[in-house]
Amino acid sequence: MNPFFSIIVPCCDVAPYLRECLDSVTNQSFKDWECLLGVEESKDDTEKIAREYAAKDPRFKVFTGPRSGSCSASRNTGIDMATGEYIIFLDGDDTIVEGSLQRLHDKIAERPGADLYPCATRVHNDMTGKDEELRDNYPPDFSDTTTGPEAVLASERFTKDVCPMLQLTVFRRLFLVENGLKCIKGLRRQDSEFSPRALYLAKRVTPLHEPFYLYRIRQNAVGSSARGHGYFHGDWATIIRSLLSFHAKVSAEPGFDRRISDVWGRKWTGWLFYFWFDPSNVRSIQRARRVETLGAIFADGFADFAALTGSLSRARRIAAWWVRAFVRHPALRGTAELFFRAYFRLANAHSHSGKPK
Repeated sequence: MNPFFSIIVPCCDVAPYLRECLDSVTNQSFKDWECLLGVEESKDDTEKIAREYAAKDPRFKVFTGPRSGSCSASRNTGIDMATGEYIIFLDGDDTIVEGSLQRLHDKIAERPGADLYPCATRVHNDMTGKDEELRDNYPPDFSDTTTGPEAVLASERFTKDVCPMLQLTVFRRLFLVENGLKCIKGLRRQDSEFSPRALYLAKRVTPLHEPFYLYRIRQNAVGSSARGHGYFHGDWATIIRSLLSFHAKVSAEPGFDRRISDVWGRKWTGWLFYFWFDPSNVRSIQRARRVETLGAIFADGFADFAALTGSLSRARRIAAWWVRAFVRHPALRGTAELFFRAYFRLANAHSHSGKPK
């Protein structure tokens, strides 16, 4: 009989944390799970520890792969191997809260049939030794169950991004399989690319508001060790190109709600304008690098971009024109940067947020 949960754990150079992570699984009162340990080539005892747990408990299954620099490959293989009804993504340096699997099971049993069950997480900062934050992307008064497109449309009234980290969501396994939902190999910021697609494609979304995950911020993790936005510049180019392609595909389908284009357009152009043209990034990321990564986004032309931005505000449409000019016309690149300096000055004065919404 297949387990209720498949827990997928990418592991690379996490020996100091892995026993705590896996103990948090074995110590759960709910026992109907399998745990798939994706061990990438490590410089420490990560694989040794993973095999130690697999030798003691057959519910742990180890698979290995080359070092890739992200969790994507292990997560993708884990999806292919999983046999559980629901999938949980757990990083090898994080833990799950005591008793949380039983509570998740009971809440899912009360409201079965959703493709996504977004939950909450507590954030532990290794540098301070404190649990500093509770993250729940859905407010308590959010509808018990909604469709993915309805959740996208509702997202702009939230203070946080409605597309949470993969680790905050319990996924119905067949939903992932049937939609071919995978992470992009090598991408370090999978959530920004994977989550919008998964949310939109979900037929039913049921927030549980259950803080089951303890997310660790540590000094040598990929995210916290990044040195400025340029560290992830290539990642953001990959993310935006993928999402533009996804929008082009789904927006051509019958019944597509054009209001979704506006929600995505405001969000995704905000990313693009900020990471490529915010004055601080213009100073810190060389123009040649920004030209290179924009060229990767628009390697197949601007049709997808035009489809996404066509109904946005006049200011954003003008900004989108200057993005195209920056890519197409080298002589206008300095002028485009001057335009965005004024654009961000006005946006900051209007929103007091430091970057456009």
